[in-house]
Amino acid sequence: MSKAMLKRFMLLVVVLTLALSAAACAKQNTTTEGMVDPAQLNPAATKAPEAGTALKTQYPLKVKDATGLEFTFDKAPERIVSVSPAETEALFAIGLGDKIIGVSDYDDYPEAAKSKPKMGSITKPNQESLMAANADIVFTGISMKKDTVEKLRESKIKLFKVEPKTVDDVIADILLFGQITDRQKEANEVVAKMKAERQKVTDAVKGVTAEKKKKVYLEFSPGWSVGNGEFLDELIQLAGGINVAAETKGWHQISEEKIIQQNPAVIFYASGFVDDKSKKSLDELIRGRSGWDKIEAVANKQVIGVEQNLLTRPGPRMTEGLIIMAKAIYPELVK
Repeated sequence: MSKAMLKRFMLLVVVLTLALSAAACAKQNTTTEGMVDPAQLNPAATKAPEAGTALKTQYPLKVKDATGLEFTFDKAPERIVSVSPAETEALFAIGLGDKIIGVSDYDDYPEAAKSKPKMGSITKPNQESLMAANADIVFTGISMKKDTVEKLRESKIKLFKVEPKTVDDVIADILLFGQITDRQKEANEVVAKMKAERQKVTDAVKGVTAEKKKKVYLEFSPGWSVGNGEFLDELIQLAGGINVAAETKGWHQISEEKIIQQNPAVIFYASGFVDDKSKKSLDELIRGRSGWDKIEAVANKQVIGVEQNLLTRPGPRMTEGLIIMAKAIYPELVK
């Protein structure tokens, strides 16, 4: 199998996994008993610490992950593995690069992640590699299904799963990572940046009336889009757009006829993708479909590429993707 075909196959595996994932999102809060309760944290209310303020985690720390499993940390983890690219980005963002001893085969950001020992795929990592790593904690995200999580835990692998579906979920996860690893100050700084970027966009588009909101279509793999209930749908809404695929829940294959009928004003696609058979880029495939030349976005050259990882990873850079999308939808409003 060629490298391009393998990359496309893995992207589709992630898409199908996301489509089948129905678990609740985890949100966290510290109770008076020291337990971080996923059901109570309000990330929208969190604030970055003032300059000079030191936030220190008090151990032992008890927390729950998205599966409801309780973890007890007697100290900050020294050996960390992440088999989910979004979570790897978050851990690096809060300054844990020197603590990370393993990542998935597809972790490629930041640059330092590429040189970390590889632990296998994001859906079913290599069990032997994880056991040999002897990590204090292994983080995984939305791509790993319940049966895989349970199988790895049976091997005494300390697997901590998160399932972010919204920007606030990602913010809550980053704050929790900071608490677990005693990097709360750094986590708050990352969160503050994300909130500022989100606020920049929402302030810019708040005056767009319902009648003037633009229709938006997003395609990250040939024939695949995202409907309601996922973070990409939220990003389109935050950017002031109307997701034409929102009538269907989750990640799904599209009807080309329906997209023509919806007539989006802007089309986003995952840049860098090349179809292994036709050797065409995703935007060439989109523009070349029968009847799509009549779609407003295609006719007005508003078929816009966004870095693939910004579209598929619910991590600390997702608000950067939000700004890119908002600028493309309303260039006169978002500077």
